Amino acid sequence: MRRDVFQAIADPTRRAIIALIALQAMTPNTLAEHFETSRQAVSKHLKILSECDLISQEQLGREIYYKLEVEKMKDIDIWLEQFRKIWETKFSQLDDLLATIKKQKK
Repeated sequence: MRRDVFQAIADPTRRAIIALIALQAMTPNTLAEHFETSRQAVSKHLKILSECDLISQEQLGREIYYKLEVEKMKDIDIWLEQFRKIWETKFSQLDDLLATIKKQKK
């Protein structure tokens, strides 16, 4: 089953993993130290993130390091942009309404 980025970020543990490796590449063991779950559970999350192309792995010696694929995160940003524009319009309308009410009170 092919997953998409939204399924990947739906889980709080995967979002936390993304936040950690956004700062620096990490091994599964290093990542597992940040969670109260098994290394196998973290590996399962890493597999899902890899399937969605949100992370990639690089072998350095005997260790595998996972790093964030920032380009794939842009898919999320593009999708959110439509809502950002709606929110900005609504806030602008609210600002206009509050300014009108303030003028009427004077």
